[in-house]
Amino acid sequence: MSEKRVYRWTATAVVLLVVSSLVAACGRESGGGGASSSEGKKTLRVALIGPQSGQLASLGDWDYKGVTLAANEINDKGGAGGLKIEITRMDDQGDPTTGGNLARKAVSQKFDVVFGSSSSTISLAMLPILTGAKIPQVTSGQADALTQQKSQYIFLDSPTSTTYDATLAEYVVGKLGKKKIAMITNNGAYGAGEHDAFLAQLKKRGVKPVADKVIPPDQKEMSGPLSQIRTAKPDALFIGAEEVQSGLIAKQARSLGIDATIVEGAPAGTPQYRETAGDEAAEGTIVSSPYLSNDLNEQTRAFAAAYKEAYGETAELHGAKAYDGLQLVAKAVASLDGKVSGEAIAQAMHDISYDGLLGHFDYNDVGVGLSQTHIGVIKNGEVEAVEDAG
Repeated sequence: MSEKRVYRWTATAVVLLVVSSLVAACGRESGGGGASSSEGKKTLRVALIGPQSGQLASLGDWDYKGVTLAANEINDKGGAGGLKIEITRMDDQGDPTTGGNLARKAVSQKFDVVFGSSSSTISLAMLPILTGAKIPQVTSGQADALTQQKSQYIFLDSPTSTTYDATLAEYVVGKLGKKKIAMITNNGAYGAGEHDAFLAQLKKRGVKPVADKVIPPDQKEMSGPLSQIRTAKPDALFIGAEEVQSGLIAKQARSLGIDATIVEGAPAGTPQYRETAGDEAAEGTIVSSPYLSNDLNEQTRAFAAAYKEAYGETAELHGAKAYDGLQLVAKAVASLDGKVSGEAIAQAMHDISYDGLLGHFDYNDVGVGLSQTHIGVIKNGEVEAVEDAG
């Protein structure tokens, strides 16, 4: 218990306390999108804040590609309500302090919308600054802590951890009948959110983890906690961490002889997880995701073809949800009849609905627009949908 308390307070709780107090005082920042005039406006200026370097760089790259693809398509059709979308990319280096500073830069430079960050922890650091300036913030983060701030200016482009993990727990416990479940999560905002959401779902089903280990987000050698997990002889191992660390955990778990079924949310569905873990270690991983395949319907196939043509790569979840996020912004702006401000865009985001690649978006008052995921399994290096997931 002492180990978890130390880890939780070393990274997440302090951030949440600061964020909560700052969001409560929103409105004190000035100079942002809420005060800008739309008179004579010809462009919609979007600041894309995300990691371009470090362990989270792939997340920032996927966001950039999804947002840029959407912006190009929208601009080719006349823009968002007649406004050309202009993307300015900024590198938060995977660091909350840098992310906060870039949010202030976006405020001072009067951007209309901020897209970012790819990390829940960094998004939390940015949130009170952008909320105070009345600038809409679209984020790829999914930690429940983002919505718990009750900001009218935050918009998640995918479900929250609670949704991912409710689907996962229902399948793992209810369908597969797993009862001896071990957990290993990190204590960043994303990992902490995954830990709490999955643990809550297990408790609802009367299951107590046989092991529950928490590690720092930058830890690369996990033999210590994994050895303790091995002793508990789990039949399932839940991972709550970002892509690279999740892949390292899977690889090291298998090397230690842990043969439990690995189960996880969105990170396990990415190429980076599979590349880091290796095909053998990743095989059989159970994934909860709102976007399991590019072949779901005509819309996803068209997106995947355009993505492949633009970047020479196969599209995946993060690029798809970033694409959806900017399409939502464009639809909101188009509904304003040229009367564009940060406050107006945010209100329009709450008012509209949108059928996107990930599903049907309809935002509630705390920024959740999508509330469904599906179960997949990694087979032969690819994620395949589980048809009888229940």
